[in-house]
Amino acid sequence: MKKFGRILTILLVAAVFIGTFAYLFQRSRPKEIKYEELTPAMGTISKSTVVTGKIQPRDEVNVKAQISGIVAELYKEAGQTVEKNEVIAKLKVIPEMSQLSSAQSRVRLSEVNLKQAQTNYEREKKLFDQQLVSAEAFDQVAQSLKQATEEYNASVESLEIIRDGVSSSNKSGSSTLVRSSVAGLILDIPVKVGNTVINSNTFNDGTTIATVADMDDLIFDGNIDETEVGRVHIGLPVRITVGALQDVAFDAALEYISPKATESGGTNLFEIKATVKVPDDITIRSGYSANAEIELQREENVLTIPESAIQFEGERTFVYIVKADGTYEERDVKTGLSDGVDIEIKEGLSLGEKVRGNQILDDKKK
Repeated sequence: MKKFGRILTILLVAAVFIGTFAYLFQRSRPKEIKYEELTPAMGTISKSTVVTGKIQPRDEVNVKAQISGIVAELYKEAGQTVEKNEVIAKLKVIPEMSQLSSAQSRVRLSEVNLKQAQTNYEREKKLFDQQLVSAEAFDQVAQSLKQATEEYNASVESLEIIRDGVSSSNKSGSSTLVRSSVAGLILDIPVKVGNTVINSNTFNDGTTIATVADMDDLIFDGNIDETEVGRVHIGLPVRITVGALQDVAFDAALEYISPKATESGGTNLFEIKATVKVPDDITIRSGYSANAEIELQREENVLTIPESAIQFEGERTFVYIVKADGTYEERDVKTGLSDGVDIEIKEGLSLGEKVRGNQILDDKKK
């Protein structure tokens, strides 16, 4: 029995040794390398660049106060539409005390002059009726009364404007009512009821009551690198995609290229603008981030192959042609435009021929 056990052990060890040797020998044998075979085709090659930017109205109008004061009422809010000359807010005037005091003093003085002129007129009229004074003298007194009356009315109106911001004779044109200068959508109202506002003058731009824009007239505003700006021109078609709207793209046309560069991070960029055509059923908000795809170059009806089949060696460009016996032969080719996937072949290859592509990996290597 012991002798039988030793023989069985020897046989098992030999079997393991032979199996291991056979496995390692099989693994060490070189395997045949297989490649894809690609066929050239006629097609269109285009090269594009993508410019980042934003969608915004062509014109944003800042509606400002005509007088200094406090916001008493707001009749509109951001997101609402407004017509031209429609009232957005009402202001309460805070008069300057020196101007107010001067206006009050003017009213009192004009009132005294008016009473004196009225007394002179009544006295002169009695004498004129009795034919004791000439018509010329009476006319002078009547003229003085008219002038005093006009001065009094003007002083009262000036006081009302300084104190209330509007006169009783011109309420419809009150400067306390802030009206929109254009029709459109209110993008922002940066003030609240109770805020102090100032009018535009030599030293400041004044307080913005509201920002209004026509959202039917939108543009794409972005910056293109100086290495590509030479290949774009006014009128070039542009494809706009908005990050906030998935699977939605708009047509646009390039309308502006800045003649001057701005530096950003050591790179010279040129501002570009494109007119955006937005479908009626899509809502665009001002400031949406967007990408503009601009086609820089296009070649139609040219011979193309996948760029992965091209081999580069110094300045030499070549492919491996598949021969009838399955072997490969090097052949120089002249390439043209590439879109990053396919490349144009100008010389060295014809339809019907096949070229070697990428290596086919087996499942184990994958």
